[in-house]
Amino acid sequence: MPHSIRTATTDDAGALAALAAVTFPLACPPSASPQDIAAHLASTLSDRHFQAYLADPDVTVLVIDAEGGLRGYSLLVNRPATDPDVVSALEFLPSVELSKCYVHPGHHGLGAAAELMNASLAAAAGSGGKGVWLGVNSQNARAIRFYEKSGFRKVGTKSFRLGSTVEHDFVLERAVP
Repeated sequence: MPHSIRTATTDDAGALAALAAVTFPLACPPSASPQDIAAHLASTLSDRHFQAYLADPDVTVLVIDAEGGLRGYSLLVNRPATDPDVVSALEFLPSVELSKCYVHPGHHGLGAAAELMNASLAAAAGSGGKGVWLGVNSQNARAIRFYEKSGFRKVGTKSFRLGSTVEHDFVLERAVP
């Protein structure tokens, strides 16, 4: 059954923050401390931060809207990458960053993530991107398999600060359809 995917509005900020509190910890490596996860949620994925993302003309947030609330979201950033490790790895320019792509665990295995990915790729193409890139924790095998199945390939590595810890991400990229 197809999921209802739409562009988020500022009214969704609180629900996005609540969803992020459920989904972000699932993407973290097993060694991540609850304190580091909480610090990241507070510094990046709070209601206030989602309001800022939703007000930014270079950011697109898509949501899976289901009975009972939001069940997934993606966040696309349509600006040139600034991380030197990312810049040197990208082949398809201009490129849009798929900064976040999460689905509530209750919707895993139902096709929701694939639908959200397809909508995200279409949004990236619609904004003029020739490619899409993302960073994924090098220990997140489930996400890596999903991204590879979605046409992404590893092109590099970068660091990611999670609270007080520096994590290692793979940089994945694909051309837009």
